[in-house]
Formats: sequence, C-alpha cells, structure tokens
Amino acid sequence: MLEDNRSVLLAALVLAMFLLRKLLDFRRAAASVTNLPGFRTLFSDRFVWFPYRVDGISPGLQSEINLYRKYQDFEEAGWDIMAGVSVFPTSEVTLYLADPAVIKDVIGARARFPKPMGPYKVLLAFGPNLVASEGEEWKRQRRLVAPAFSEKNNKLVWDETVRIMHDLFDNVWGKEDTVVIDNITDLTVPITLLVIGVAGFGRRITWNEDAVAPPGHTITFKDALNVVSRNLFLQVLFPHWLLKWGTPSMRRFHASYTELGHYMQEMIDARRSAEVKEERHDLFSSLLDANEGLIDSGEKLSDIGLMGNVFIFMVAGYETSAHTLAYAFILLALYPDEQEKLYQAIKATLSDDRTPEYHEFSSFAYSMAVFNETLRLFPPVITIPKQSAEDASFTTTNAAGEKRTVPVPKGTYVTVHTPGLHNNPKYWADPDAFRPSRFLTDYPRDAFLPFSGGPRGCIGRGFTETESIAVLTVLISRYRVEVRDEPQFAGESFAQRRARLLRSKLSLTLFPERAPLVFKRR
Repeated sequence: MLEDNRSVLLAALVLAMFLLRKLLDFRRAAASVTNLPGFRTLFSDRFVWFPYRVDGISPGLQSEINLYRKYQDFEEAGWDIMAGVSVFPTSEVTLYLADPAVIKDVIGARARFPKPMGPYKVLLAFGPNLVASEGEEWKRQRRLVAPAFSEKNNKLVWDETVRIMHDLFDNVWGKEDTVVIDNITDLTVPITLLVIGVAGFGRRITWNEDAVAPPGHTITFKDALNVVSRNLFLQVLFPHWLLKWGTPSMRRFHASYTELGHYMQEMIDARRSAEVKEERHDLFSSLLDANEGLIDSGEKLSDIGLMGNVFIFMVAGYETSAHTLAYAFILLALYPDEQEKLYQAIKATLSDDRTPEYHEFSSFAYSMAVFNETLRLFPPVITIPKQSAEDASFTTTNAAGEKRTVPVPKGTYVTVHTPGLHNNPKYWADPDAFRPSRFLTDYPRDAFLPFSGGPRGCIGRGFTETESIAVLTVLISRYRVEVRDEPQFAGESFAQRRARLLRSKLSLTLFPERAPLVFKRR
C-alpha cells in the first residue's frame, strides 16, 4: 500500500511539474509579444485534428469560421494585429495581421518572412512544385515555370473560354429559355475544368464529352480532379493503406488520387511521343519544355517536378476560378441592380451582340470590378502563413489612431488574415456590402490581397482573371441570373437568403456549399 501511495504521489508530482512548465512556457510566450490581445487557447490553429473554433480550446482560424468573423476578432482585440498563444503542441505564438502596411512589409520581405513548409505538405501529393517550395528551390522552380504564363497563353485562355461558353449555349442549353442549376458549382466547375483542359494541357473536350470514364479508367478526369482537390487533407491525416481500405469517402479519394496520377502520366507520355512537335501555348507544353531543358537557362525540371507542377496547375487553375465565379453569380442573383449595371456596361462594348475579343479585355472594367469585389468578400485563401526568420517588430494602430509596437521574436508564426484585411473598416467603407463600383476608382490596393503579393504573388493570376472575365462577360450578356425559389425557404428574409446561399466550406480554397440558381435568356 505504501509503495502504491508513493507511485501515485510521484505521478502527481511529475504531472504537476509538467503542467507548471506548460503554464510558465505559455506565459513566457504571451509576454514575448507584450501580451497583445487575441486568442489564448489549448491548441494552436495548426493542430489539424481540431480545426473547430471553441473558446479556450482552439481559435479555429484554419476553417471557414475565419470568413464569417471577418474583422470582428480584430475589433474585439482593439488592434489590427492580434496574438494567438497556445499550449499544445508547444507554447507558441501566432500573430494575425489585418494591417495593410505591416502586411506589405511581410510579403515583400521573402527572406525575413518565408512561408513555413508544414501547411504546404498537402500540396506535395504528386511531387515538388512552385507553391510548396521555398528558398533556392523556389527560385529555381520559378525560373522554370514562369515562361508558361505568357501573353500568348492569356489569349489562348480567352479564346478557349469564349468557345467553351458558346458550346454550352448551343449544345447543352440549346433553345431553353430557362435553365435551372441545382448548385452553381455544378456549372462553374465544369467550365473551368474544360478551360484548364485546353489552355492548361492542350486537352480540348466538349460539354458532351467526358461524361463517361475512357477505356482504362474507372473515374472521369473531371470527377477525379474534383474529388482529389476537395479532399486532399486526407493525404496528410491518413496513410495510403488506410485510405485504400477505410470509409467510402476515403476509398473514393484513394481511387480518384490513383486515377488522377494515371491521367497526368498519360498526358505526359502522349505529348512526349507525339511525332509532330507543334508550337503550343498551353501551360503543359511550357512545363515539358522545362523538363526537356528547352528553356533559355538550360536548366531542367525533373520528372517528379514536372508531375508536381502539372498537379498544382490543374488544381489552382480550376478551383480558384470555379469557386470565385460561383460566388460572383450568387451575388449577382442576390443583387439584381448590380447585375443590371454589369449588363449595361457589357452592352456598351458589345452593342451589336458580337463575340468579345481578347484585345478588348480592358473594356470590360465592370466585369473586373465584379470579379474583384467577389474576391474581396470571398478570398480563395483565407490565411497566408509566414514565419519570422529573425527578430523583428511591427507597429500597428487601433481605431483611435494610437500606435503600438509589437516585438516579433525569431520563429514566430505570422499569418495574413485575408478576411480581416478585406473587411477592415479603416480602408473599406461599408465592408459587408456588395459594391463592385468601389473597384472602378482608386481603391486601397494594399488592403486587397486575394492572390497574395510580393515575390510570392500568385503566378497564375493573369490566367484566372482572363478566364473569369470572359465567363462573366459572355454569360451575363446573354442570360439573367436569379435565385431559384424553393418552397421550404418561402418565408425567409433577404439576410437569411443571403446567408444560406453564401454558406461556405473550405477545401484547398473556399467554396459555396449549395446555391441553386436559374439562368433566363435575355
């Protein structure tokens, strides 16, 4: 009995010492940033097994709650920078930023604030790539893949997007005056997949093709890419053997992941074995040139690097555009007055109902304004992670204009909080409102960061903008979009309807959960 009591006392003493050390580490971490207000939680937001927001447990800022809270957490903290201090897995600090001046300094200093590679492991599913690299490897990847994003590629994107939209109108919607879409992503995802297929990989298919898996495959290319991109987090959470034999959703992900790998390898093999090496301007051809050492520097992209960048271009090339277009159509349906302004602006350029051409891109300023306002309200990436490589400091302000200097010890995680930045009332008047016209004047560019910025800014921004403006312009010129009436929601207010249609989830990027819309021929 005495021996048992000693064991219990020893265990209690060890536990007490452990908890005391954790408490001291926690207090030391908070003090290192002068006890800046923010979150004090058991788990950090990098603890992927608990991504939910529970006061005192987890800030949940890697989930869609970040979008819904917008600037609110900063308002409650009283500053445009707030501190998250956690106990597990280690006592660490994360500084969340909604201050444009501080953010501009952080994203412009790639060496002082590199991206931590941990959160990007999920993007290494098929190999090393531009997005999931840092330092000298990032510089090398950038040199090799940058030539893919050229003016000739942008023109190809525009021309093929217009062709794909006309194919939709002529051969799918036909003479229907009213087209009902059960969920808007059921329309925008196929559009952007068809665009990335041809402008990204020279794989031209029509709306009536790719409905059935081709010989040698069990899943279509479109479905495989969609399933993998929306469930890629499973790759980090579970080993391959468990995904293969786990739940139905795990098995579907594993099958889609395997099929997507096969599709990519087939594209590579087919292009390499082609007897005629014609000049192409799709992204994939440029990657193959880099793989074969045909770029000016003579450097080569490895086979695994080729596969990794093919995957990133596919995912980034369709997801960002598909989801942003989905939000844009929802917002235009909710705000018919804004939709009418867009229509009239389009018709001012296309008064004779002709097909818009790439050289007229700058004429569709209101289309771009709708696109940008959508990105402000629903940025594809809601947090941009960085980490301080050296001791530094930030100076920020509060609503009263008072300044505060915050020390940033080496190793501190620094996160650009995109919804907080995009809804900061110091820079955006009436930030909750859908008001595209704010982008027709001199808007606060440093407070708008949908594609990141600085040296690490999104290399495919031009691709996405070109595709999205073409889709918005061509579709709204022919069809009016409205919210589909459903009996179960007959009594809801406008605010309830808006919240329902814009309810979001987060995969690699943000997307609307379910939004049924109707397109009516003008």
